Amino acid sequence: MQVDRSIFKAYDIRGIVPRTVTEQTAEGIGKAFGSVALAQGQTSVAVGRDGRLSGPTLSAALVRGLVAAGIEVIDVGMVTTPMLYFAASTVCASGIQVTGSHNPRDYNGFKMVLGGRAIYGEDIQVLRRMMETETWNLHDGGSVRNLNVLALYVARIVGDIRLARKMKVVVDCGNGIAGASAPAIFRAIGCDVIELFSEVDGNFPNHHPDPSKPENLADLIAALKNSDAELGLAFDGDGDRLGIVTKQGNTIYPDRQMVLFARDVLTRVPGGTIIFDVKCSQRLAPAITAAGGVPMMYKTGHSLIKARMKEIDSPLGGEMSGHIFFKERWFGFDDGTYAGCRLLEIVSRASDANVELDALPTSFSTPELNVACAEGEPPAVVAKAVALASFAAPAVVNTIDGLRVDWPDGFGLMRASNTTPVLVLRFEGHTPEALQRIESAMLALLHQVKPDAVIGASAH
Repeated sequence: MQVDRSIFKAYDIRGIVPRTVTEQTAEGIGKAFGSVALAQGQTSVAVGRDGRLSGPTLSAALVRGLVAAGIEVIDVGMVTTPMLYFAASTVCASGIQVTGSHNPRDYNGFKMVLGGRAIYGEDIQVLRRMMETETWNLHDGGSVRNLNVLALYVARIVGDIRLARKMKVVVDCGNGIAGASAPAIFRAIGCDVIELFSEVDGNFPNHHPDPSKPENLADLIAALKNSDAELGLAFDGDGDRLGIVTKQGNTIYPDRQMVLFARDVLTRVPGGTIIFDVKCSQRLAPAITAAGGVPMMYKTGHSLIKARMKEIDSPLGGEMSGHIFFKERWFGFDDGTYAGCRLLEIVSRASDANVELDALPTSFSTPELNVACAEGEPPAVVAKAVALASFAAPAVVNTIDGLRVDWPDGFGLMRASNTTPVLVLRFEGHTPEALQRIESAMLALLHQVKPDAVIGASAH
């Protein structure tokens, strides 16, 4: 069958409907994934979809493909990606979510779990080759049953979370799929909730559901100012990422949230290894060490972090993009709603959550910056930068994912995005002067390896 190779990304399959992703694509994915699943002894696959307009038709085609491969499909309907992961952690071990995540509204795609692990990298290319050559194995005996997973999911969270006091929060779901479940869950754990844009609408009429972008938090900040709510929570389109805003309108970025989560988790898992990606603040590792944990910096990518956590039995992982992974008391997958509940549980012990959050260690940093490149160019540019990098002591060079250079007072990062043809840059300094110095040093290297580099803010 004809497939557009560009849709097979590092961690998922995704593209523009119907230009690069069609019903035929979805059915082919079902046949290929189903064939691989059966070969590995997996007979059941959960299927869910987010609130995008193309979700129902793509999901139906995916289910047709899985059934043709002889799979028992457990259709969990319109749910957040974490709720699909929950189904694939409880009622079966494999699942596919039809989701465009935080991408523009005409995008859609597939996030996959097989036998309890996220599918990424070469595993995704195996599916592509199987689709291109139609070398799948089709079997009779496939079937479909519907399952409402919401009640099970809510009961599991409510049974786990204990607020020390009632809290009032604003929850902005940006018309993404989290709107159908998150506000009710926060009420169920003991919050008063002011809702913004909870109606699931794949046109995203109010603002785009991506809390990593400051402009998407403007409505939440305004609602906090104009109400007696204590904190604001925002979710991305498929509900696996969380944004936090304080009463004063400050964003508590995920690497700072991780300090709070690590301190809490390490009281129950002393000596645990906490994983975070190369984009995170230099303040995070010392905070983990001080709390009695072992910090481990790792590659960016939700699938990569989940896999590494499994390998070393880590109780907690997190990414600067907003994916937080709790293994302690939870299942190890990224879940914005559950992370929000855990955050409220911790800050409810303080008389003012904002004081607690604003006291977290911080630095001066740039947002994520992008340099547009030709398709396939970023890895070569980064390799060149690594080869030419000659930073004098006390600078420490880390090449686990691109080039990260740490100084005693900040860091600079240059890496190739795994999802789009861009270089990703991020700079941090403990003082504005340190930030400026580090940024200058890293940009000088960038222009050495790519003289035509033009820097823009991240488009994620």
